[in-house]
Amino acid sequence: MKTRRDFLKTAALVAAGSGLIIDKMLAADTAPQLFNLHTHGKGSKMTLRFFPYELQLKHVFTVATYSRTVTPDVQVELEYDGVVGYGEASMPPYLGQTVQSVMAFLRNVHLEQFSDPFQIEDILAYVDSLSPGDSAAKAAVDIALHDLVGKLMGQPWHRIWGLNKTHTPSTTFTIGIDTPDVVRVKTKECAEQFNLLKVKLGRDTDKEMIQTIRSVTNLPLAVDANQGWTDRVYALEMIHWLKEQGVVMVEQPMAKERLDDIAWITQQSPLPIFADESLQRLADVLPLKGAFTGINIKLMKCTGMREAWKMLTLAHSLGMRAMIGCMTETSCAVSAAAQLSPLVDFADLDGNLLISNDRFKGMEVVKGKITLPDTPGIGVELL
Repeated sequence: MKTRRDFLKTAALVAAGSGLIIDKMLAADTAPQLFNLHTHGKGSKMTLRFFPYELQLKHVFTVATYSRTVTPDVQVELEYDGVVGYGEASMPPYLGQTVQSVMAFLRNVHLEQFSDPFQIEDILAYVDSLSPGDSAAKAAVDIALHDLVGKLMGQPWHRIWGLNKTHTPSTTFTIGIDTPDVVRVKTKECAEQFNLLKVKLGRDTDKEMIQTIRSVTNLPLAVDANQGWTDRVYALEMIHWLKEQGVVMVEQPMAKERLDDIAWITQQSPLPIFADESLQRLADVLPLKGAFTGINIKLMKCTGMREAWKMLTLAHSLGMRAMIGCMTETSCAVSAAAQLSPLVDFADLDGNLLISNDRFKGMEVVKGKITLPDTPGIGVELL
């Protein structure tokens, strides 16, 4: 039986930021040690460092609106009392953010004013107040702060949140739009390693893309139209056809502004319809109820782990399904997102697998399933 003193030590570790919860057994085993870690650096200051890092893609990546071979990125380090937390900002073209804009934002972030990194809510509210946008830059700070705090506590975030890591879903692996020959090669490369593939659609070659993949594998497919369909009747007809081809879900069938058309599709669709481009941050979730079956949360859009947790909580309270996604990222941001994955129906966390110059070892995909390490923080180590 716990004593009152044991209870107080455990209670000292409970924080409001990011829904912080300590598993009962974990708290009983480690609370005194964690309490000492919390107070050890009293009076220390946080130091933020950052530098540009271009991500090199293994293959040309094509979606409905563009192609690319690299993704601009900024790597972030947040140090406190000799402990370093890692974060990153990844910037695919449609976010409208650049290395220059991210670094300009980060130069204005003065975390030395905070002496306690455990004040996650206050710190990230301050960071968010610095501008109306800059979501990727804010996510970089958020991820680094969560990594730092998790390391100070000696626990990974899935345990801090009280999540069961055996409940992680399989992740999709993305097949970009390409010629049939290239699509066949890409599909053959990954078909034996994954349980679910994701296909980029939204052009006049959609059926050819699906048929080409089906010539190689019968794996279940997720489809992302990336706002590429312009007629709702055509979109619904495509969704019915896709279901017959073994597709299990569809993301963003039409332009984000066309919520009424998307709602019409969702109400008649035989497959769940998930919001991607229609969703950015927490305030966007409630207006999407009824228009979509679920939401796809991405750290680079929602400003990081703190807000992602809140979006998941709200979506579930509204009866909506949830998905966790990513951009092209290193294992740093992908592993941060993976800490939330036990809570979702679908996961698209393959961004680190698409690049050739990852800086980290972190979340792994084993037989297609997200596998979380017990490494403290977001679960990464520098290579």
